[in-house]
Amino acid sequence: MVLMALGKGDKRMVNVDLGRLSLSKPLVFFDLETTGLNIGQDRIVEFAGVKVHPDGSMEEMEQRLQPGIPIPAEVSKIHGIYDVDLVGMPTLEEFAPRLIRFFDQADLAGYNSAYFDLPFLMEELLRIDIDLDISNARMVDVQAIFHKKEPRDLKAALRFYCGEELVNAHSAAADARATCLILLQQLNRYEDLQGNVDFLHRFTARNNKSVDLAGRIVRNDKGVELFAFGKYKGQSVSEVFARDPSYYAWMMDGDFPRHTKKVITGIRLRAMNTDGGSRA
Repeated sequence: MVLMALGKGDKRMVNVDLGRLSLSKPLVFFDLETTGLNIGQDRIVEFAGVKVHPDGSMEEMEQRLQPGIPIPAEVSKIHGIYDVDLVGMPTLEEFAPRLIRFFDQADLAGYNSAYFDLPFLMEELLRIDIDLDISNARMVDVQAIFHKKEPRDLKAALRFYCGEELVNAHSAAADARATCLILLQQLNRYEDLQGNVDFLHRFTARNNKSVDLAGRIVRNDKGVELFAFGKYKGQSVSEVFARDPSYYAWMMDGDFPRHTKKVITGIRLRAMNTDGGSRA
């Protein structure tokens, strides 16, 4: 099986042998390059995605973005993107409609995406008042399969599964392509892995009980949302907000991801509606 290297640009169609991978809808492998690792403070400088369709056809989207803040020199040395490279590039606001269309009706996949790329992307979209609905999208984290089966990093994963060296490491496009290729080879190697996305979503989920993408809020076995951090760790979010409304205000004013703030606001509003609006 050969995965063709795509050139720069948008939506170049090729076909790929899916092997044991069984898709009921498109699966988008995506990767980000950013100004840093701080979700909520740093910005996206490059997005790349490989969209694989159930019939094996594949398209790519690759776009550099103007982040609006300088890229630290030490970060540019890692991914090779400098401020001068982004002159004339669109902002995330300008690029977002294309991105949303690319993600439409698709499941998602990536390498360490559950911990970084997806929370980072959702936070950035919420920053510009775009609430991307991924409630029906399953997430496959290829790194989780690798770490459960052969603990290492992306370069080692490509070498181990595919016998290839990763060229242009820390290029979003190269990383997204490599991630797609690795998953196909993982399915060939491990017969106990089912090729449907529903199984892979469950297998790679870091914590099926997480409510927000940052993992600050979790559900217990009864489905009750609990704090996973701080002085109220393990306690019901709605009950804490009822007896200590200032904790909600502290979180909303604090340096928490926008997605976490969205989640706790939904919990608080639901509790207020349940109580007939008696809670302030």
